[in-house]
Amino acid sequence: MGTKVLTMLAPLWQGLPAVDPLAVSGSASCALPPRYESVSGARKFTRETLHGWELDELFDGVALVVSELVTNALRHAVLDAPALGADVLPARLHLMRWSSRLVCAVRDPSDASPVAGEADSAAESGRGLYLVDSFSDSWGWHPLSGTAHGKIVWALFRLP
Repeated sequence: MGTKVLTMLAPLWQGLPAVDPLAVSGSASCALPPRYESVSGARKFTRETLHGWELDELFDGVALVVSELVTNALRHAVLDAPALGADVLPARLHLMRWSSRLVCAVRDPSDASPVAGEADSAAESGRGLYLVDSFSDSWGWHPLSGTAHGKIVWALFRLP
């Protein structure tokens, strides 16, 4: 993998469980336009990427996690935020594959930490991070370094 790609992806590794950045066997990313239709676009992007990596069997769980992370980014950091300034990065989905792990990471322009909701059984929302925790092997977040604003929320999956 080229040095330029490694430099671009370096902020994504901050806060992840120990992985060798030089051992990345695949990475892909897509922009998330500020509209809820981006969630279905992120699922389609995830399906195509996993298919290209011959990881189709992981799609259901990974797509659910991607949907939750993207929805949270759009709802809490992009759509409800005041007009984004020129120095603020838009939301973006990153998928990275190592020989034994897959990481889904969503970058958004908010400095606020993700908070797991306390949803009752009748609530229509508030379970997103609970689902991320349930379907992934681990998850976390960290602020973006070297930028004015933003964070990355990631989920890790062990590969079969």
